[in-house]
Amino acid sequence: MTSKNSAAFQMFFLDVTMLKELLGRLREEGYSLLGPVLNNGAVVYDEISTAEELPVGIRDMQEPGFYRVKKRNDYAFFGYVVGPHSWKKFLLPPRSRLVRISKSKELRVLVNGQQKMAFIGVRSCELAALKILDKIFLHGPFVDPVYAANRKNIFVVAVNCTEPGENCFCLSVGTGPEAIDGFDIALTEIIHDGQHYFVSTAVSEKAIKLMENIGAPHASPEQIEQAHRLIEHGKTLFKKSIDVNGLKELIYRNVESPQFAEIAERCLACSNCTLVCPTCFCNIIEETTDLHGRIVERWRRWDSCFTADFSYIHGGSIRASRMSRYRQWFTHKLATWVDQFGTLGCVGCGRCITWCPVGIDIAEEAAKMRKMEVTAE
Repeated sequence: MTSKNSAAFQMFFLDVTMLKELLGRLREEGYSLLGPVLNNGAVVYDEISTAEELPVGIRDMQEPGFYRVKKRNDYAFFGYVVGPHSWKKFLLPPRSRLVRISKSKELRVLVNGQQKMAFIGVRSCELAALKILDKIFLHGPFVDPVYAANRKNIFVVAVNCTEPGENCFCLSVGTGPEAIDGFDIALTEIIHDGQHYFVSTAVSEKAIKLMENIGAPHASPEQIEQAHRLIEHGKTLFKKSIDVNGLKELIYRNVESPQFAEIAERCLACSNCTLVCPTCFCNIIEETTDLHGRIVERWRRWDSCFTADFSYIHGGSIRASRMSRYRQWFTHKLATWVDQFGTLGCVGCGRCITWCPVGIDIAEEAAKMRKMEVTAE
């Protein structure tokens, strides 16, 4: 994977048949295809075999605490925004067995990453989330072996957003709606004047070779311009934003704000926001034994800063109240994450807003904090 800023990138035209052939070629090369599917009333990420399994003609309707899918009036392959799943589940699985020790003194460290995975339909905000996870688990002082093994052979087919959802605010945090780097191929889907095709940006050598192998012609200047116009028009459709100017300092000045107590009156501490977040990575280590006591295993599973036990330290939780747990999450996402990793922990996908049962809106709360501070002055 490389960047669209690379001098080597090439622009191709793909019709619907060529898209199907592209996915078929990836399978032939040994990639497991992982992409969006419609399941139980939501667009989720799962293994697919063909392009026909994509959520064709489906749109998702999102508001704070609300998600529904409905039929579009066209046959767009990528006409939805994002659902409850993020790509981290394939790289940092919800539950991973790390070590297995038997009574026969056999010790096995288990790091069994899949060899080749192709992510189909990755949005720009999700590319930003993958970049953040890479920085934490691959480029920090310690490399996570599970993440590294799963990340090793990934082929990414990104999709540029031209119709942002109600809860999307990637534009204001600088992560979209156009894919810039972190992908092999980026698609802009165009349905116009009875035509249905994709303008494809191929940036890696493998991606360019794939395009040539399926006989994809280079996109014409008119087709490239049409894709550009759609993306630019999409930027005018955002209804939600967050002002990141001085945001970290704003939050630090207001850590004792009564606003957090007000939010806690609504927050259920259900941890939905952390589970759907593409960058949250809190986890816990558990050890289990079989009934005979012959085998001991160590497992890592997702946890959340919203659970009372997560901050348990020799005798009690240091964040016993819902208020303290929400404040920890909010402050980490928008402030301390910057100090820790050099970037916001939020990529503007809006999942935490959509899947919060009571519709708590992180962008709205940040704006409210700024307004309260100005009013207090």
